[in-house]
Amino acid sequence: MRYLPGQAQQLPGNRSALASYQATHFRFEVEGAVATLTLNRPERKNPLTFDSYAELRDLFRALAYADDVKAVVITGAGENFCSGGDVHDIIGPLTQLDMPGLLAFTRMTGDLVKAMRACPQPLISAVDGICAGAGAILALSSDMRLGTARSKTAFLFTRVGLAGCDMGACALLPRVIGQGRAAELLYTGRSMSGSEAERWGFFNSISEPDALLADAQALAASLASGPTFAHGMTKKMLQQEWNMGVDEAIEAEAQAQAICMATNDFHRAYHAFVAKQRPVFEGD
Repeated sequence: MRYLPGQAQQLPGNRSALASYQATHFRFEVEGAVATLTLNRPERKNPLTFDSYAELRDLFRALAYADDVKAVVITGAGENFCSGGDVHDIIGPLTQLDMPGLLAFTRMTGDLVKAMRACPQPLISAVDGICAGAGAILALSSDMRLGTARSKTAFLFTRVGLAGCDMGACALLPRVIGQGRAAELLYTGRSMSGSEAERWGFFNSISEPDALLADAQALAASLASGPTFAHGMTKKMLQQEWNMGVDEAIEAEAQAQAICMATNDFHRAYHAFVAKQRPVFEGD
């Protein structure tokens, strides 16, 4: 039931559907309102290529306008999440590029993280096995992470002679696990076990390998059935308030919450409470 006047999201070209999207460099499937994105090169532990970086960036940008996807699970085929940039398809060619070419590449990889942080859907990474380099950044850039005891997460950029400050790692990782722990991982490039990752707050929870994807999809489905417009606002505030003082953050949240109070979902929740029923949210 709608409680507010007007029709939602009727601007020409403002909304789109992604359920029929046919991915080229990974698998993308939508069931209900939950999309599952599977990095799908299991024979090489699901590494990224120039093309998969670009397609991932463009897909997460498109998700900002998709009204049929309310939450996204990111996982890897086989028993690994992602081994990072492909040594043969990326690392080798990078040694042949000039500075403008190198900067174009690093900006493209950073744009993927920006797109992930900007799309309104909650992103949940289901991490098993190897989660290294750019793969660790994909997990880090998600809103929540589920892991397994056998997972190994490594920000191994220093192992290949690079700085640990890749794709926003120095901004994101300290906010998730703390400055000292982030510094240790980024300086040493060592792998973090699943139990350690949970203890440090990198993983929200640990699942058995056979149950990992189902657990992540169940969490995504529970979020997708909630007030998804409000979830998008929560994600935006979590992102924007990093650069605000407390007073500015309180004002921003006052404005954000007032906007959410003008949604049909807020009215649905009230009327359901009065009727002693569970609200059925529709995301408007």
